[in-house]
Amino acid sequence: MRRSKRFAMRATDLLRRRWPEAAWAAFAIANFVAMAAWPGWETIPFHFVWISLTLLYGFRVWRPAGTYPTLLAVIAVTGGLILSDAFSGDQLWGELFEVPLMSAMFLAMVWHARRRQDALAIVERQATQRASLLQRQERFLHDASHELRTPVTIARGHLEVHRRTNGNAAHEIDVALDELQRIELILDRLLLLAKADQPDFVVFEAIDLEPYLEDVFMRWSEVAPRAWNLGTLVAGTLIVDPEGLRAALDALLENAVKYTEGGDAIELRSRASAGNVVIEIADGGEGVPREALAQIFERFARADAARTRAKGGVGLGLAIVDAIAKAHGGRCTVKNSQSGATFALRLPRFEQASVSTLQLLKNS
Repeated sequence: MRRSKRFAMRATDLLRRRWPEAAWAAFAIANFVAMAAWPGWETIPFHFVWISLTLLYGFRVWRPAGTYPTLLAVIAVTGGLILSDAFSGDQLWGELFEVPLMSAMFLAMVWHARRRQDALAIVERQATQRASLLQRQERFLHDASHELRTPVTIARGHLEVHRRTNGNAAHEIDVALDELQRIELILDRLLLLAKADQPDFVVFEAIDLEPYLEDVFMRWSEVAPRAWNLGTLVAGTLIVDPEGLRAALDALLENAVKYTEGGDAIELRSRASAGNVVIEIADGGEGVPREALAQIFERFARADAARTRAKGGVGLGLAIVDAIAKAHGGRCTVKNSQSGATFALRLPRFEQASVSTLQLLKNS
């Protein structure tokens, strides 16, 4: 009793998983019966069998152990029926050539379907490997940044104590402190990149964009002696992560300072564009080499590998800009002009202030 019940359950489960094959088998048997019952019209059910078999395989792609026995069975039954009718005079002998032709069509489908299946398997395997590699990379960046932060902090503390206690400290201590500050900046950026794919990477809130950009500009205009210019700023409300946007703008402005000299111009401006805001930072520096434009936003990419350490950095700033822009559903682009380069940060969720609102603000 138990054995029969177990057999019935297995048969039901197999039928549930293989119902397309079961439906095709019933359809094929009905067409085989039609071929035997109406020899003069047997080419119609004959083609029904072969075309339905080819279509079914295209969707299901069986294993070879199931494919070739099924093919041989269909060849045997359809070929046998046509051969029998040819001997009895109900069918022309030339109809037998339909069997190898339809078999070749089916085998062509098998070949293409298997090639497609193998290609998909390769793509899935590569995607899995890439995801695993990225996950290990993010984990390494996170762990390495945390582990390095403690000794850097301790070293900085000892150097600062030594400078205070000795009064007239050596120039080498200032150099060492500057280098430790550079390392801390790199660690901060590594930690930021390590969180780039996490759901809480950005926390959205509404900001008044115009005073926000003015504040960013005022901070940077006091950092480096450049020909700073605050261009036209569009007024409105932007739904954004304020800290993330500040980090992106800091990286872009730092990049502009890095690749300009004392008298070069740096301009910050913004404009509205179809529900988006475009924040542009234009500099009068040396521009971006054409061969570097395609990969300048990649991690650890640098516009010119031959640059000095003072200018070169490690290529994390623009990667952070790219990560923050994408996390907001936006993008960052760069183009060269006659003098220097212009970086454009495009962000969605921007509502431009109306003319009446602007007039009200001016009157107040």
